[in-house]
Amino acid sequence: MSLKLDTLAYTNQLRQIPPAHKIIFAFTTLLLALLTHPFVQILLSLWMGIWTVVYAKIPLKIYLRLLIFASFFWLTSLPALTINMVNLANFSQIQRDLLYGLKFGSEYIYISHSGSIQAFAIFCRAFAAISCLYFLMLTVPFTEILQTLRYLKIPAILTDLLLLMYRFIFLLLNTANELWIAQNSRCGYRNWKIGMRSLAILIGQLLQRTLQQYHRFSLGLAARGMTEEFRVWHPQRYQLSKRYIIEAISGCVVLIGLELGGNAGIFTRI
Repeated sequence: MSLKLDTLAYTNQLRQIPPAHKIIFAFTTLLLALLTHPFVQILLSLWMGIWTVVYAKIPLKIYLRLLIFASFFWLTSLPALTINMVNLANFSQIQRDLLYGLKFGSEYIYISHSGSIQAFAIFCRAFAAISCLYFLMLTVPFTEILQTLRYLKIPAILTDLLLLMYRFIFLLLNTANELWIAQNSRCGYRNWKIGMRSLAILIGQLLQRTLQQYHRFSLGLAARGMTEEFRVWHPQRYQLSKRYIIEAISGCVVLIGLELGGNAGIFTRI
C-alpha cells in the first residue's frame, strides 16, 4: 500500500501544480478542520474528497480504504467516550444523560448522550483533518515536501531526519513482506497457535534485520564521505492554475463564512 501511495503522489492529475501551493492549501484546510464546528467539518471532508478523487484522479477505492483504516482508530476510542458505568444507588443522577443501558448486579452500564455527542464531534474533526492530510500525502511527493521545507528555511537536520524516516519505512515494509512470504510458504500461519508463534518470530527478525540494514546504510554513507545534508532531485516543471487557486480561496472563504455566520449552529461545539 505504501508503495502504491508513493506512486499515486507522482502520477496524480495535480502533479504539475506547485507543491508550495498544495502544502499551503492542505495546512489552511487543516486549520479550518481543527477550529470549526462539525457541520463545517463535514462539508470540508466532502470538499477535500472532491479535490483528491475528482481533481487529482486518485482511485476512489484506495481513498475509501484509507479513510476506513483511519476511522478504525476512532472506533477503538468509541467505547471509552460513550459507555459509562454507575452504581444503581446513583441511577437518578444519570437519567437525563441516559440513552440505553443494562443492569449488571449492583452496577448499571449505559450509553451516555453527552458522550455520544462528544464522540461525534471528535469523529468529524478527525475525519476532516485526515482528509486534508490525505490530500497532501496523495498529491505531493515526499521529496517535493522536503524541498519546500528547505525553501522555507527549515533546519537541514530536521529535513534529513524526515528523509531517513521516510526511507526506513520502505525498508521496514520490504523486510516484513519478505519474512511473511518465507513463513507463509512454510505454512507458518496454518492455525492460530502456530500463527502467533510465527508472528513473534517475524517481529524479532524484523527488528534485527532492520538494524542490520541501517548499519549497512550508515557504512555506505561514511564510505562516500557524507558530511553534509541530503540532496533530493525535483523537476521544477510546475504550472500555475488560476482556476484551482480561485476555487481553493473561494472554498475556504465560504467555509469561514459558514462558521462565522452561525450556519453551523445545527451542531453544538463540545
